[in-house]
Amino acid sequence: MKGLLKTIIGIIIVIVVVCFAFKGCYNNMVVEQEKATTAFANVQSAYQRRADLIPNLVETVKGYAKHEEQTLTEVVNARSKATQITVDPENLTPEKLQEFQAAQGELSSALGKLIAIQENYPELKANENFKDLQVQLEGTENRINEARNKYNTAVQSYNTLIRSFPQNLIAGFFKFDKMNKFEADASAQKAPEVKF
Repeated sequence: MKGLLKTIIGIIIVIVVVCFAFKGCYNNMVVEQEKATTAFANVQSAYQRRADLIPNLVETVKGYAKHEEQTLTEVVNARSKATQITVDPENLTPEKLQEFQAAQGELSSALGKLIAIQENYPELKANENFKDLQVQLEGTENRINEARNKYNTAVQSYNTLIRSFPQNLIAGFFKFDKMNKFEADASAQKAPEVKF
């Protein structure tokens, strides 16, 4: 009888220890996943800030650069396209992330053209509103880059956790899937040509 009681107590202790270990692994995965999805939300927030600044910048340029209608239209269209693509961090496929990045890349390119217009219009270059908006956009671009880097770091931590043993067994059982990182556009691989 004493031997049976010791065996039952031993089994109960093992079950309790396994349950606590299981709970700890599961909770760690949830915490890391939440960090990654929050970091992605911060990326989206930075992109939204840029999208919010663009109408003011376009209106400021319109007053000075009336012949630059095509560039202004490109910026407005690129902003519209970039804000229409919605990405859910819970369901972030490589294709959706690539589509999101492509739209944001088009917007960055259009903004670059818009900023380059200032060279042709000295009075625009001297305009305080334009200068202020340009500084804000530059700061926003830096925030976007920083937010993407933080997202990639959070995803790396999460992916490492769910792929490590024994967490990978629990992750597979509860469908904690690997998340995708932001990557550079293919066009970023080429250095830009500088001509004088």
